[in-house]
Amino acid sequence: MTVSLAGPPRLPARRPPRQPDSPPAGLRRARARWPAAAGLAVAGILLALDSAGAQSVYSRGGGEAGGAADQQEAAAQAERIVASSLARIGRAESVSLRLRQRVRIGDRVLVGAGRYLQAGQGEEQRFRLETTLSCDTEAFSITEVCDGLFCWTDRREGEEPPTLHRVDVQRVRAQLEKLKAPDPADTAPYLGGLQRNLWWIRQWFQFTSASAAELDGRPVWVVEGTWPSASLPSLLPELAEAAGKPGGLQPEELPDGVPWAVRFTIGRDDLLPRRYEFLAIPGPRPVAAGPVEPIAVVDLLEIELNGPVDTTAFYYQPASEGLIDITDFWVSSLGLMRP
Repeated sequence: MTVSLAGPPRLPARRPPRQPDSPPAGLRRARARWPAAAGLAVAGILLALDSAGAQSVYSRGGGEAGGAADQQEAAAQAERIVASSLARIGRAESVSLRLRQRVRIGDRVLVGAGRYLQAGQGEEQRFRLETTLSCDTEAFSITEVCDGLFCWTDRREGEEPPTLHRVDVQRVRAQLEKLKAPDPADTAPYLGGLQRNLWWIRQWFQFTSASAAELDGRPVWVVEGTWPSASLPSLLPELAEAAGKPGGLQPEELPDGVPWAVRFTIGRDDLLPRRYEFLAIPGPRPVAAGPVEPIAVVDLLEIELNGPVDTTAFYYQPASEGLIDITDFWVSSLGLMRP
């Protein structure tokens, strides 16, 4: 889970098959087809971000605020902050970090943890993402490894049989060349791992504002994003009627688990992503109108860029039993991320 800094996202013509970053099966049902852009192998503890008193970077003294020009300026700045943050991860010589997550679906709360490693750039880039997510009765885990030749996804979802998928990296790169991607060697956002999770959020959500705040004593940007007006009805046709009425679609009209908005927390000193959250009105439908709140929170912790990484983490030799090569479908479904 990709920008014209001011324009709306250009959504892919076709949704990819079930992605390595899509949620576990039990959660997929509860989320009523939460789009792949919002699906994630997330990990973390739900910590409310206290931005009370945070000052918008667009606030102006001694004049009127909130005009159309101010809104456009705010959106352009918010998009630049997110784009720069994702570029920091993608262009680093190496990345090592830990993840925590908390997800609320209906009356269930799932918590988990994970680890992400990345090394190299361009065609030499490798990555490994491991996450777990569990509640009282179910446990889920996802391992995604790109060894340069293939991207592997090993998924274990409660009592369901484990699945092992494989995508040929060279064929993905060749397709990106045909699509005239700016840098076809930059395949990670199209394959898996942390970069895909972050890029797909940016692909589907349009960022509109950024505010200065603090997180655990660190100065951060809190960047808010929402769906472009036509996106949700195109992904969930059952919402088309509600979207066409006066006032448009409202948060309480979304299926339980489908996010209404997204929020990034990004370091002001280093532009590294520290947290991302999906917001909605939780609970069984129908639900009363009210403020949105976090339904999924991922914290990125102990981030180290350009340090030593154990490259043996990128060697992956799974048993061939149950292996499904999904390269044909994956390649045929590729669409370029927004620049």
